[in-house]
Amino acid sequence: MASPPPVPGSRSNRAVLLTVACLGQFMVLLDNTIVGAALPDMQRRLHTQLTGLQWIVDAYVLLVAMLLLSGGVFADRFGRKRVYLAGVAVFTAASALCSLASSVGWLIGGRVLQGIGAAALSPASLALLAAAYPVPKERVKAIGLWAGFSGIGLAAGPVAGGVLIDAFGWPAIFLVNVPIGVVLLLVGLRSLEETRNPNAPAIDVPGTVLSVLGVGTLTYGLIEGGSRGWTSPVILGSFAAAVILLAAFIAVEARRSAPILPLRLFRQRLFTVSNTAMVVVGFALMGSSFFFSQFFVNVQGSSILRAGLQTLPVSLAMVIVSPVAGRLAARYSFRVVVTVGLALAGLGLLALGMVHADTGYGNVWWRLGMVGVGFGLTLSPLTGAAIQAVSPQEGGLASGISSTTRQIGAVLGVAVLGAVVRARQSGGGSFETGLNSAFLVAGGITVATAVLTGLWLTRTMATSSGAGEASVVPHRPIAPDALTIANEVPARSR
Repeated sequence: MASPPPVPGSRSNRAVLLTVACLGQFMVLLDNTIVGAALPDMQRRLHTQLTGLQWIVDAYVLLVAMLLLSGGVFADRFGRKRVYLAGVAVFTAASALCSLASSVGWLIGGRVLQGIGAAALSPASLALLAAAYPVPKERVKAIGLWAGFSGIGLAAGPVAGGVLIDAFGWPAIFLVNVPIGVVLLLVGLRSLEETRNPNAPAIDVPGTVLSVLGVGTLTYGLIEGGSRGWTSPVILGSFAAAVILLAAFIAVEARRSAPILPLRLFRQRLFTVSNTAMVVVGFALMGSSFFFSQFFVNVQGSSILRAGLQTLPVSLAMVIVSPVAGRLAARYSFRVVVTVGLALAGLGLLALGMVHADTGYGNVWWRLGMVGVGFGLTLSPLTGAAIQAVSPQEGGLASGISSTTRQIGAVLGVAVLGAVVRARQSGGGSFETGLNSAFLVAGGITVATAVLTGLWLTRTMATSSGAGEASVVPHRPIAPDALTIANEVPARSR
């Protein structure tokens, strides 16, 4: 005899909701790192060059970056269950489309759809938890579990990718999402309750469209410039169009009553500096991670499975360090922890710029771990600093902007560091030489940011518990980031 459906609001129903929300976010975070492991196999089987690989990554990250805040608004206005399930459906269908791709263009199109689905799924999953757990203590525990699943997804990506690719080829990394998505849809349709915020802000359609077009056009110029020529009319035109579109975005946002990006927040130095540093974190972290598997496979001759294991120190270090970074910032100040973290990450990247084909792994893993520890120390405190700079009512908005700026940095990191590699190759250098230059550029920018952050990041008092709750119960929608918002909250609650 079939069991009756869970009673709305009951403990069993909330347990199902928690499982569904965590599993959805796990799927999205797994996709963030599993694709990196597949890039060498994609390059070989799809017969593409570095430019194609850049688009495979950036097509997804760009859409997530530009639509993350809008996804939170959509969830609050039109229903968190509806938007969550729509995001799951799009992400799952897009994953199936990616697995069937026979060309780079087909795969890039699937990645665009995946990004749209993830930008709806992620904020809606956290909004569902916030609505289902109105008691702050229970909510913190629920989001702690949500963050834990997210961390597992990040750490499992390289290893899971290596195993799947070694056995079945790169399409398997997308096919694995399909059964998860189907289960989430079936359980979610039956068990999730619909909630919405009747006072949610209006959707900023002009701002969203202009931001996507502006950053997308800039990314196009940066990625394609190496192959088409930096002075070609198409590339110069794309840069000019990007400047015009981004200027129009700023002008529109300055005049809207409910902008997706309130420019007034950047009058606060703490908010501006923390978000600028977050752009650099995204730039250096994602830009360098893009090349990790390619280095081990294409330069050192590792198998894809072995390369997945070899890149593990970065994600593991971040997952371990990030949850305690908030407590360290509360004890020693944002400035100290962020400066130390950026310095460690930058020095680790500079050290990676000196590895070669014959460098033993015993002399490589600690450099990767150093990068992971450094960035793990920065993510939560930078989000905490952004939240500290605004009023408690705007904590969710500030944390969402912090996540978005990191994603924008990630888009630019893949584009710019890829351009560095291509520039060295076009000058007669090897791929190995290009990678060394890319790591050195990323490390130099990160170290310089550490110095500037140490000078300019305002000393702040230890973040209060009220600021922590502001990042969980905002008056504006949350744009979640597993290693910033979620881990920051449980770390402060212990």
